[in-house]
Amino acid sequence: MKAWLLEHYLTLKAFHIIAVIAWMSGLFYLPRLFVYHTETRVGAPDYLRFAVMEKKLLAAIMAPAMGLTWIFGLSLAWAGDWWQAGWFHTKLALVLVMTAIHITNIRFAKDFASGRNVRTGRFFRLWNELPTLLMIAIVILVVTKAF
Repeated sequence: MKAWLLEHYLTLKAFHIIAVIAWMSGLFYLPRLFVYHTETRVGAPDYLRFAVMEKKLLAAIMAPAMGLTWIFGLSLAWAGDWWQAGWFHTKLALVLVMTAIHITNIRFAKDFASGRNVRTGRFFRLWNELPTLLMIAIVILVVTKAF
C-alpha cells in the first residue's frame, strides 16, 4: 500500500490541496452567513433561507471536503513517514482544532435552524477569524517543516 501511495504521491497531494481549499472556503463563508442570519428575524423568509443555505453548505461541501482533507492528508503522512516529525504533530493538532471549529459550526447552524441562536453578529465576525489564523500557521508548518 505504501508503494502505491508513493507512486501516486503528487496526485494525492493535489487532491489534498483541492479538498483543503473547499473546506477552508466553507469555514470562511459559513460564519459570514451566520452574521447575516443574526440580522434577520426568526421565522422570516430570509431567516429560513439562511438556515437552508447553511445546511446545504455543511452537507454538500464542507463535510465531504473535511473528510477528503483527512483521508488525503493522512495518506500523505503515511507515504512521507512523518509520524515522528514535530512540525507534523503541531499541524495535526491545529487540524484537530479546525475540525472542532467545523463541528461547532454544525451546532451553530442547528441553533439558527431551530431559532435558538443567542450569539451576535460581532461574535461570528470574530469567530470567522479563527480558521484564517489556523490556516496561516498550518501552511507555514507544512512549507517550512521547521522542526
